Amino acid sequence: MKLVIINYGAGNIKSIQFACNRLGVDAILSNNPEEIKSADKIIFPGVGEASSAMKMLKQSGLDTLIPNLKQPVLGICLGMQLMCLHTEEGNTEGLGIFQTNVKRFSNNVKVPQMGWNVIKNLKSDLFKGIKENEYMYLVHSYYAEHCNETIAATDYEINYASALQHENFYGTQFHPEKSGNEGARILENFINM
Repeated sequence: MKLVIINYGAGNIKSIQFACNRLGVDAILSNNPEEIKSADKIIFPGVGEASSAMKMLKQSGLDTLIPNLKQPVLGICLGMQLMCLHTEEGNTEGLGIFQTNVKRFSNNVKVPQMGWNVIKNLKSDLFKGIKENEYMYLVHSYYAEHCNETIAATDYEINYASALQHENFYGTQFHPEKSGNEGARILENFINM
């Protein structure tokens, strides 16, 4: 099984690679379109700022490659947000995979939301063996609005989409690679799809 983590200059790729290694999978870090296309599974990570991340995707042609992938793809944090239509962060057009927009939390709450919070209303094989109201680790200032593709929800100031799915594309706002045993199970569920 070939698992590729898209390496386009966004942070957190090493922790994802280590998490996959712990599950017995050697993940390849790559921004090579041919390598990515030939993968069985793809993880699209992201820690950073949306407009500069999108610029990096465009420079390497990954902005046109990613939406056309046919194998399972998991976007994490900024990766998921970039798969949406638009984000308020840097007024950035996304890849348009998920039919929703990304908004900033107001200044009425501590931003970024940083730490553990629960996920609920779980609706996907991605969450096989995960209980409702399980805690996951999050670090983010922007959130995806609910849409028909919402497969998990979290409350922080408002109720928002903490996971999305459209066909072979999955996204989690939380970091499964930093969410202990339950996060590892979500990664394993994705790898076993």
